[in-house]
Amino acid sequence: MTVAQVVGIALVASVLLVLLRQARPEWALLLSIVTAVAVFLLLVDDIAAVIRVLQQVADRADLDARYTATLLKIVGVAYLAEFGAQLCRDAGESALAAKVELAGKVVILLLAVPILMAVLELLVGLLPA
Repeated sequence: MTVAQVVGIALVASVLLVLLRQARPEWALLLSIVTAVAVFLLLVDDIAAVIRVLQQVADRADLDARYTATLLKIVGVAYLAEFGAQLCRDAGESALAAKVELAGKVVILLLAVPILMAVLELLVGLLPA
């Protein structure tokens, strides 16, 4: 999937959305959601390729697999929360979008606790006794 293809899909959807919002706003929201999901699904292969490369780099650097997996989960949660929040904003629900973003931040913080603990243990180990 190239950026040009995504932009093309977005432009076509945008024109249709402008026309549809005047006559049938409920259909416009549905088209917006379907377009967003379609673009996301088209990018799945590219996202998987990036994850594979990051995994290879982590393997070469001899990083603990737990931390690599946690970092990938954090990135996934961040993107998913942003995607959900944007869908809420498209529906005119900015208050709900803020709650989705807050939930994403809390989940990210919870996922990061083991990494933060490992860093703190490393720092304590470096301090003189």
